[in-house]
Amino acid sequence: MSKRKDSHRATRRIRLGMVGGGDGSFIGAAHRIAARLDDQFELVAGALSSTPERARASAAKLHIAPDRSYADFAAMATAEAQREDGIDAVVIATPNHLHVPVARTFVEHGIHVICDKPLATSLAEAQALAQAVRERGLLFLLTHTYAGYPMVRQARDLVAAGELGELRIVQVEYAQDWLGEPVELQGNKQAEWRADPKRAGPAGALGDIGTHAYQLARYVSGLSVQELSAELSTFVPGRVLDDHVQAMLRFHGGARGMLWASQVASGACNALRLRVYGTRASLHFDQEQPEQLWFAPLGEPARLLRRGMAPQSTAQAAASRIPAGHPEGYFEAFAELYRDFARAWRGGESPAMPGLQDGLDGMAFIEAVLSSHQQNARWVRL
Repeated sequence: MSKRKDSHRATRRIRLGMVGGGDGSFIGAAHRIAARLDDQFELVAGALSSTPERARASAAKLHIAPDRSYADFAAMATAEAQREDGIDAVVIATPNHLHVPVARTFVEHGIHVICDKPLATSLAEAQALAQAVRERGLLFLLTHTYAGYPMVRQARDLVAAGELGELRIVQVEYAQDWLGEPVELQGNKQAEWRADPKRAGPAGALGDIGTHAYQLARYVSGLSVQELSAELSTFVPGRVLDDHVQAMLRFHGGARGMLWASQVASGACNALRLRVYGTRASLHFDQEQPEQLWFAPLGEPARLLRRGMAPQSTAQAAASRIPAGHPEGYFEAFAELYRDFARAWRGGESPAMPGLQDGLDGMAFIEAVLSSHQQNARWVRL
């Protein structure tokens, strides 16, 4: 583990490295924009592609010094851990099968981790990684971006404050249509690796967007799932992994719910929606309208809560950057996770930051859905 002394930790920018996410990567660019938004990070090193020529070209475009553009992540971890000005954290923006190998390598060198979801391709390897992170006392951010929206954090506060009463129903859905045709066979690189079980793991839409829906439902409701009954479908002929998932959920404490995630829902863009119903009120969040949260008390007209306007929770206000009426969206939500990480790295509290436990819960969910599906939708305990 690195023992570098740092007398400027409270004031300097956090030095980032990135593995994967090179030129042409949507998620790599999203990470970089989010990291820059609050001016608390700087990207100084990278192993941006498995192809050395592409890695060098990507590094040059991002103004990374040639001697800090690495041919592979292991060499990067070793070299950066030995530098006085080495990276503080690594961003992992690779296909799923590399999340654990990359994270484990940097953790062994005492470097904090910011990782795309899902955490791993199996619960067992996720648990081993989590143990290593905890033993070394490192920070681990899992980028469930939608947890960064101010109105999601207000929804979480409303539930925690008891404004909905005792929770009865949690409904979540995530619909897209971009895999409605076999685009993985037509040169779409993002679809290509997601359709390959060697790189994506055993879950298709389940791992890609089902985990986002599951994390959002648990993040806002505060509930944990006791058991589920699920079915996976693959609608596009020739595709190996699932492109559609539907599950019934039984929560600890008696609440019930459903989760639906599909990447073959024609006409749907990025329709992530959450509804939570309690004995006193309900709420409804739509990711495509992220400035708004509907709050409906029993027997009263529904109220539209808007970001930046009263009544707003402390968490909503803290997650906002600009005045009401100036829309904030995906990049700001992503940046909020980076701001959570920066706050924790500088010694503060970041209780809202998605991390290892979210990743472990997500992997347990994936394996339970796979098990239930293999048993003709039998109820399976988590």
